[in-house]
Amino acid sequence: AWVHGDPRKVIYPTDSYGQFCGQKDTFNENKTILFYFNILKCASPVVLINLQCPTTQLCVSKCPDRFATYIDVQASYRYKPDQWNYFKQFCKPGFNNPRKSVAQVLRDEDCPSMIIPSRPFLKRCFPDFSTKNGVLTVANQTTFKDGRGKTRNVTDLREAANGINNVLDARSVGMKIFEDYAISWYWILIGLFIAMIVSLLFLVLLRFTAGVLFWIFIFGVIGIIGYGIWHCYWEYDHLKGIPGSDLTVYDIGFQTDFRVYLQLRQTWLAFMIILCVVEVIIILMLIFLRNRIRIAIALMKEGSRAIGYIMSTLFYPVVTFILIAICISYWAVTAVFLATSGEPVYKVMANQTLCKFANLTCDPETFNTTNVTKLCPGAQCTFAFYGGESLYHKYIFIFQLANAFVFLWLVNFAIALGQCTLAGAFASYYWASRKPADIPLWPLFSSFGRAIRYHTGSLAFGALILAIVQLIRVILEYLDHKLKGTQNSFTRFLLCCLKCCFWCLEKFLKFINRNAYIMIAIYGKNFCTSAKEAFFLLMRNVVRVAVLDKVTDFLLFLGKILVAGGVGVLAFFFFTQRIPVFAQEAPALNYYWVPLLTVIIGSYLVAHGFFSVYAMCVDTLFLCFCEDLERNDGSTAKPYFMSASLHRILGKKELSPKKA
Repeated sequence: AWVHGDPRKVIYPTDSYGQFCGQKDTFNENKTILFYFNILKCASPVVLINLQCPTTQLCVSKCPDRFATYIDVQASYRYKPDQWNYFKQFCKPGFNNPRKSVAQVLRDEDCPSMIIPSRPFLKRCFPDFSTKNGVLTVANQTTFKDGRGKTRNVTDLREAANGINNVLDARSVGMKIFEDYAISWYWILIGLFIAMIVSLLFLVLLRFTAGVLFWIFIFGVIGIIGYGIWHCYWEYDHLKGIPGSDLTVYDIGFQTDFRVYLQLRQTWLAFMIILCVVEVIIILMLIFLRNRIRIAIALMKEGSRAIGYIMSTLFYPVVTFILIAICISYWAVTAVFLATSGEPVYKVMANQTLCKFANLTCDPETFNTTNVTKLCPGAQCTFAFYGGESLYHKYIFIFQLANAFVFLWLVNFAIALGQCTLAGAFASYYWASRKPADIPLWPLFSSFGRAIRYHTGSLAFGALILAIVQLIRVILEYLDHKLKGTQNSFTRFLLCCLKCCFWCLEKFLKFINRNAYIMIAIYGKNFCTSAKEAFFLLMRNVVRVAVLDKVTDFLLFLGKILVAGGVGVLAFFFFTQRIPVFAQEAPALNYYWVPLLTVIIGSYLVAHGFFSVYAMCVDTLFLCFCEDLERNDGSTAKPYFMSASLHRILGKKELSPKKA
């Protein structure tokens, strides 16, 4: 891919001669925009973006800013040379013959028959559409001359570029979002930093007040959702009687300005119902799981004690993030090179609809020596797209799949390396006879070294199995997308079943792999043996798995929600200028929800990074505990390695040896 690929094909648009617009040290260095001779021949914006519009395409330095036709310009070039000089910059390079007949110029497409006011979008000239008093216009005009003796309506341009106004509206929204990020990025970073400090503070305090903090987590989440319910009701009641507030979302349709929806009572009613359902579900779960939550809290106190002795583990997710970022970068760069490794393909473009050579491939160097121009006057050999007929080009899709497979394999390996490293560090804490005296000096670095030196093959094998299943899921999604609209009921049912089965298989493999890596870190055995022993060990303690592991995951999830929700509420009051002290500091935004959603999602990911270490700690201690119960009996010869508090929590009343 790196030998044949050329990313310039993505960066720069390409004209009809296969040359890049805006490329340095070329004739088109200062011509960065692609201009279409006759945009009326283009069926849709998608056609334009894919460079398959059946008209001559030319690199220009700027888009036209006025209406003009070649007929008018040619007729007045003697006494209005400025108009000709302006118009000829949109003709083919080197053309400067206004005496040539109009019919021949239009037949050979030396110049466009017309130019219309346009603006650059995606480095291509699009008509400058606007709406005036509900009427579609271009430069405040509703009609234009097409250069062939007809006066046409601007709606013809709209039909030729179907949906272009929506694209431009989307661009307008995109520009506003970009502006919001530009003026609020440092406040977003401050919000993420606060989320990191809060997450780290919670994990440090868990060592001393795990029970209290987790009940704060639980009631904090309930309180935040409760506030959301009250706020939605207040907005719903406040809009009562306001004209237009009783309209439905269906009545107003899709709007690019999302603030319109916030003026509807129905929107706030829907938000309130959703939050009420979530609140009821959380309260019911807490009622039925209250005893199991107490057990999980006690186990997490032991986990917080382990993290307190090995604080460096809290920052290991940064290493995993860097490794995954490298994997994503490698995959993305290789995918771009693969996608741009085609050769320029030229096709015959004919003005006559009955030309039998139309859309056939051609060679621009030998095209003028063929009889195509004689049989189809005005036909040209122009650039169409990048591709090829060689064996290499035929299998580019297969290469993309292979690249995706390697990406999935490497990402899963990076995650496996992190899980095995953390498991080894926490296992060294559990199996220390005297804590913390017998814990190794650098448990995290020692565990990382063991994983790299001894367990690379096992981790790679586990990542390989998971990557194969994930690749199959990707292929199924691709097939579902390709067959949509043409598949029958049986095919849809079969694909749905396959997607569901492989989703379940992936979840199961992730669970098995996670525990297999813990066993690898403890015993150093290969992947298959470790996976088998971990699976049967968990099956022999399936009740404890359900009670402790899943409830712990639920509590950690509530912790993430509280961190993200708390920082999100703070960001909401700040960006909406509802905090008097910081009202002057808050930036003026187009959409306050842009930085708000960024802060909420980013805070959740930051909390997830810290809490994932905690979850791995609890899982490792739990598996070590189960293994400890089976290997030892509490006697002097075989003492338990668990702490006395953990021993009492999980069902053993004393550490005395078993009676014969």
